[in-house]
Amino acid sequence: MTQPPECPEIPGRFRRSSLSSAVARLIVIAVVAAGSFGGTICFAQDSRSDAAYVARARSGTMGEVRVSTAALSADESAAVYGSPLADKLIQPIWIEVENKEDVPYWLMFAGLDPNFFPASEAAEAMAPQGSARKLEELNRRFSELAFVNPVPPGGTVSGFVLTNLHEGVKLLQIDLFADRRSRSFSFTVLVPGLRTDYKKSRVFDRGNVADDPGVVNFTSDTEFRAALEALPCCATSKDGSRNGDPLNLVIIGGIDDAFASLVRRGWSPTEVTWKGSVMRTMKSALSRERYPYAPISNLYLFGRPQDVALQKARDSIHQRNHLRLWRSSMLYHGKPVWVGQISRDIGSRLTIHSPTLTTHKIDPDVDEAARALFEDLAYSQGLRAIGLVKGVGAASKSAPRENLTTDPYYTAGMRSVLLFDSAPTSLTQIKALPWEPFERGFLKQATETGEP
Repeated sequence: MTQPPECPEIPGRFRRSSLSSAVARLIVIAVVAAGSFGGTICFAQDSRSDAAYVARARSGTMGEVRVSTAALSADESAAVYGSPLADKLIQPIWIEVENKEDVPYWLMFAGLDPNFFPASEAAEAMAPQGSARKLEELNRRFSELAFVNPVPPGGTVSGFVLTNLHEGVKLLQIDLFADRRSRSFSFTVLVPGLRTDYKKSRVFDRGNVADDPGVVNFTSDTEFRAALEALPCCATSKDGSRNGDPLNLVIIGGIDDAFASLVRRGWSPTEVTWKGSVMRTMKSALSRERYPYAPISNLYLFGRPQDVALQKARDSIHQRNHLRLWRSSMLYHGKPVWVGQISRDIGSRLTIHSPTLTTHKIDPDVDEAARALFEDLAYSQGLRAIGLVKGVGAASKSAPRENLTTDPYYTAGMRSVLLFDSAPTSLTQIKALPWEPFERGFLKQATETGEP
């Protein structure tokens, strides 16, 4: 069989590696049979780009297949493609697949994004209107950068899949298909460019936090429950002199289970408050458009502002569900424990209690927001168990408490505890932790007396 010519030396493009002519013929036959062969086949060699996105790539191995992947920022995609793809809400995902098994694998683009962009569509979107020559150039370049199936036995293929834009953090589901065989990987990856609070937190710290001084690893449910109930009722002002929103949430897990589940269900990171995010907030408010990364004000616990803030945007910037999380000094069976606050924004108003003179108005039924989070994450395939503990203190509809911006809220006084695992968990496998009965506040509203 005649060897194919060398592939172009461009970032992310796969190159030729040595394969026997017999194996190569089998791959050609497989591609032709799939109806996708339309040009030169280029095989990969064991070399890696020194690009920044490759350096931060997440990797995993299943069987004898190794996958590495990264999501490109707006600046990176413009540099690689020579076009500002982010302006059209297009985001390249770099993928490298090393296949040491005896069958060819096919990367399922729809697993990454059911609405992915073929290279030809992206080129059409970026080409100046009426310029056939530019469109031809973009088509050629975008096609050269694309990940091309299949990944042959003993070969390595790398390239890009074009997906819909996500800023800050992105969940990458990579599914590889072969004859009566599959390999699946799930990665939560950082996307540079968004000014987020988690950059200073330990969300993405994979070190052995159990060795950190002051960290307590609870293996007794009784002791762990007592520790959760002993936490403060509420987040506070910076100096700790005033109580704010209730600490009605505990999340147990890390980047590979809890945060992967949140991202899978559409929860987005938030930008810190700076000139750019303030201007974007004002523009979104005037246009009533969605801004899924809008800033969230700081609340304080353990003497510091939240380590992570996440939100799930709704119809406009005025409506969203949002949560704040603080990394605690507790572990539960080796898993990190995050103490949190969740509420539902239902509008915006002016206030003298905010530096920006505006604030979101919260739904006073804060227990509903916790219930909604459980129901949402029950479909994430990562939620393993849920429980309730005391610690917030009840507040009735007739005598509500107020947060720092004087919004009233009522609650049955329970904390929702959500435990996550990286192994897929169906709805029928989610366990109810035998702590407080669910009817004591999680599945009904606070009564007029405030008693659950």
